[in-house]
Amino acid sequence: MIVDTHCHLDNEAYLSDIDGVIKNAKEVGVNLFIIPGADFDTLPRAIELSEKYDEVYFAVGTHPYDIEKYSEEIIEKYVNHPKCVAIGECGLDYYRLPEDEVEKIENIKKQKEVFISQIKLASKYKKPLIIHVREASSDSRQIIEEYANSEFGGVLHCYNASPHLLPLANMNFFFGIGGVLTFKNARKLVEILPQIPKDKLLIETDAPYLTPHPHRGVRNEPYYTTFVASKMAEILDISESEVKSITTQNSKKLFKEFSSII
Repeated sequence: MIVDTHCHLDNEAYLSDIDGVIKNAKEVGVNLFIIPGADFDTLPRAIELSEKYDEVYFAVGTHPYDIEKYSEEIIEKYVNHPKCVAIGECGLDYYRLPEDEVEKIENIKKQKEVFISQIKLASKYKKPLIIHVREASSDSRQIIEEYANSEFGGVLHCYNASPHLLPLANMNFFFGIGGVLTFKNARKLVEILPQIPKDKLLIETDAPYLTPHPHRGVRNEPYYTTFVASKMAEILDISESEVKSITTQNSKKLFKEFSSII
């Protein structure tokens, strides 16, 4: 069994064939799906899917690209929904900062405020975090260490291969590994993967983005987690079935709602 811990099934890319996408995934053993809460605009669709499919769960949160839409009230409205398993994806992304220096400083400040707010809500509601980090490893680690609750922990979605983030494993943070691992230019991630404690590894797709090799260039979907599992097994020198077992049990440890169904 595989758990796709990060797939944007609420994305418009799946509007016409979501039934088939889920069916195809289940046929290869992908039996649980988490839709991250990146955008409040698509949240109603995520909730709708979670209520339609037993296998689909969701998180509620705001991606750093959408900080201007952030609302604590919206998160608190949905965080106790029976299919809500986490808060996020939230975090810091310094990849597309404004060029104007004053605007850049203000954007970073706002990103940090929204990130901290969501961490505090995760602690308040006893939920793990789904965290997005891009070109912001140092600030992200500092904020997580200062504000996050290690009892509930979280996952570093699409782990960026930064050694600086590895110590967060000691705070009950897991590392989401997706299609990037299969890319020819993924040398850093390939090298650091064996340094991640096996009991802190999770599998994800970030579908419809980051489609793994050999299917790059087409829409990603949970079915393709099988290629991630295969590559992880190759690098770690263990069987693919062991990778699936380890990552599924890790999902159960992090997302408490899964404890009775895995």
